Amino acid sequence: MFVPDRPCSIQPSQGAAQSHSAMPVISCSIAMQVSAPGSVFYLQAAFSAPSERIAFFGPSGSGKSLTLMALAGLLRPDQGHIIVRERTFFDSESKVNIPARKRKIGMLFQDYALFPHLTVRENVGFGLKPVFGPLKSEQRYKIEELLDLCGLADHAAKRPAQISGGQRQRTALARALATEPDLLLLDEPFTALDQPLREKMREEVFALLERFALPMIMVSHDLADVEYFAQTLVAFGHGQVLDVIDYATRRRTESPQDILDPLFQAAQAGPCCRRLHNEHS
Repeated sequence: MFVPDRPCSIQPSQGAAQSHSAMPVISCSIAMQVSAPGSVFYLQAAFSAPSERIAFFGPSGSGKSLTLMALAGLLRPDQGHIIVRERTFFDSESKVNIPARKRKIGMLFQDYALFPHLTVRENVGFGLKPVFGPLKSEQRYKIEELLDLCGLADHAAKRPAQISGGQRQRTALARALATEPDLLLLDEPFTALDQPLREKMREEVFALLERFALPMIMVSHDLADVEYFAQTLVAFGHGQVLDVIDYATRRRTESPQDILDPLFQAAQAGPCCRRLHNEHS
């Protein structure tokens, strides 16, 4: 484990540190039409989740990543609302649409989206760099601290092509943490890693989430990711939310297969099976 047990000057953001047990971490009800050459995809995603660790689960092409991009502000829904920690990011009726850069959201992409021409250090500090002028001394210190915290200090001068897959993921995670976000979004973060490294990186990501008291939403169709991270599970199928499950509570009495297999079946059967599991919610 690369996370040391020593004091850290990078503190949880005020929003993440506060307790919101009576309010959902996220409330989302959006609809949008996404067009591509030769196809149109309709997304209707409505859910509310009170927990700190939320998993979007479902087959490929079910709308998970599109919903994540809408939460991040990278896609604009046609209608609906997005509220995160009592802060409205989007509301079509009141014409609110907070730009992505002002949402205080960190995002870890499936392919990590590192800049190949920048060093590890420069990638980590990219979100802190002002348009004009150099980084401030406290920002440079923060970058060095994150490099150390994520086990990257010895690789700081290397470029992404010169480091391993796990190190590239740590670089992307450190970059997401550098801006001290209120929420972390992870889109299939372990897909590019081989199985032994996946297990190791799950442990390391979980440790960082705990250390920074940082709520997260993870997109995955990997049962192991759901089992390791999910407190609330939002099940997707055919561009809709099929169900919202208190996964942590149900796992006390049910196996992962008992919970997830019916959701897979519902996603394969079609949108007519939407909300099959309301009796468990």
